Amino acid sequence: MKVFRVFIVFSCLLSAACNTIDVYEKTAAFPAFKWDNANKPSFNFTIADTNSLYNIYIVVRHEDAYHYNNLWLNVTTKAPDAAPVNQQLELILANNGKGWLASGIDDVFTHRVRITQAPIKLKKGDYQFTLQQVMRENPLESVLNAGIRVEKAVQ
Repeated sequence: MKVFRVFIVFSCLLSAACNTIDVYEKTAAFPAFKWDNANKPSFNFTIADTNSLYNIYIVVRHEDAYHYNNLWLNVTTKAPDAAPVNQQLELILANNGKGWLASGIDDVFTHRVRITQAPIKLKKGDYQFTLQQVMRENPLESVLNAGIRVEKAVQ
């Protein structure tokens, strides 16, 4: 019985320590683990809390067989009451021969690369992010998923 009580207390503490501050995270899967540049996944989310600061990340999952240390993307952002903004971003995925800059299980690695320099304020309303890979290889092999993550910054 004492072991059971210790387990319950430990479980409560663990769940309290794991409170998430995520607002949104979604990825799109690519058929046969190949990302064709014509495949431009879009992600929509709504911001209600305008008092908080936010970090925005690109999420990429790939196999160890991915051929490059980086990933070039065109990212289109549509904010409430604003024209779409296009930007080209280079995501650094590996440390020149020292390994992937990601968490991994077996031969699959997940990167969460922050694309905001610092936490930012977001307007109330609907947002849309569209991703397009613009690497020289097309389709880009060994890429399983790509997406967006938005989280409240810890203040």
